[in-house]
Amino acid sequence: MNEILTGINNVMYTFILLILLVGVGLWFTIRTRCVQLRLLKDGIKSLMERTDKTDESGEKKVSSFQALMISTASRVGTGNIAGIATAIAAGGPGAVFWMWLMAVIGGASAFVESTLAQIYKVRQNGQFRGGPSYYMERALGKRWLGILFSVFLIICFAYGFNGLQSFNMSSALEYYIEDYSHTIWPAVLGLILAAATAAVIWGGVHRIGFITSVMVPVMATVYILIGIVTMVLHIRELPAVFGMILENAFDFRSMAGGLAGSAVVIGVKRGLFSNEAGMGSAPNASASADVEHPVKQGLVQVISVFIDTLLICSSTAMMLLCSGVEGKTGVLDGIPFVQAAISANVGSWGIHFITVSIFAFAFSSLIGNYYYAESNILFIKNDKRLLTAFRVTCVIAIFLGAQADFSLMWNIADITMGCMALVNIVAIFLLRNTAVRALKHYESQKEHNYPLAFKGTDIGIEDTVWK
Repeated sequence: MNEILTGINNVMYTFILLILLVGVGLWFTIRTRCVQLRLLKDGIKSLMERTDKTDESGEKKVSSFQALMISTASRVGTGNIAGIATAIAAGGPGAVFWMWLMAVIGGASAFVESTLAQIYKVRQNGQFRGGPSYYMERALGKRWLGILFSVFLIICFAYGFNGLQSFNMSSALEYYIEDYSHTIWPAVLGLILAAATAAVIWGGVHRIGFITSVMVPVMATVYILIGIVTMVLHIRELPAVFGMILENAFDFRSMAGGLAGSAVVIGVKRGLFSNEAGMGSAPNASASADVEHPVKQGLVQVISVFIDTLLICSSTAMMLLCSGVEGKTGVLDGIPFVQAAISANVGSWGIHFITVSIFAFAFSSLIGNYYYAESNILFIKNDKRLLTAFRVTCVIAIFLGAQADFSLMWNIADITMGCMALVNIVAIFLLRNTAVRALKHYESQKEHNYPLAFKGTDIGIEDTVWK
């Protein structure tokens, strides 16, 4: 079963999704005149706005910053550490260049899908909800497609990815506890993680937003600083490192030997599926923000893509490439590669830092992933009993994940994520003109120095919360 799923994975990710995500990203980049770079300054300004706004009833609103941190919490996981190490071990240093390029191209797709999520969001129980399922129903008139997308996302994020994040945290302790997997500690850790996650998710979206808005900036800043320290310690080697990245990125001889295992394909895949641009996951967080104009949150979500790939993934890459330690698939890759590299860079204490980073990144992903899944459960049916039962199953998955390798579930999660990406790519391409009209409306107001304001009718859309 696992071999069959692996084969499906390889075909789906190496050919179909790779071509579609890159193609759509390039099309949106051209159509929006490279909005991800051109209006990056506007997105940064939006993050500086107040985060303590309340509505008429005194209920706290979710700010652009909090929505950004929820999406970044999900994007930034153990893949930013182990995933980059695996990419470099398999595709060589050149994979890093293609990873950077995909972050820039993917930023346009992230802008479009998050802007659409804002335009077609709804208000439920005093909170904004939205995402691909919502714009598939409200804009395309295909609720069945939205439900299908929601089912794919729930299986992928609530059970597959969260079980895997829990397992990664648990396996990080093998370095410290002899014969760890045969002790009681995996169950103990699973119980602690399950309890901590339950305390957050039963607190609602505002508690999720608060936890991630505190945790994500701290852990990301510390991790990036270690990357900077590594580069400073090896400043003389940096020109050679960047030269190695560029030389390997355009090694046409190795590409001819096998495109699927080349730096191009591995780097593109790592970049796309690390930052999740165009995959349909981040719009679920984007829709929760209370902003003056949908485009503002679209611009903010571009920043999340850049934080994930250009900053955090690059920090891991620099730690690895400056160390002199050579990774090799099946011999030294993933977490052991990172541990060996950082130990060579800063000493054995670096191994403990990596362990702490894995716990911080993975726990934030548990919270971000849950929020995405909850939003889609509520889309299928807004029922408190169903939501409570769903939360219980999520907590159980986290508890079990700490005690077992979810290799089969990982393959299933990969395929369901691929399926949700396919559905979302089609939807955002069909709705491309709506996002472009919203962008033109935003730029027109900025050009004439008008106060930012938006109504659905401004771009020819009826029946929205924007009235």
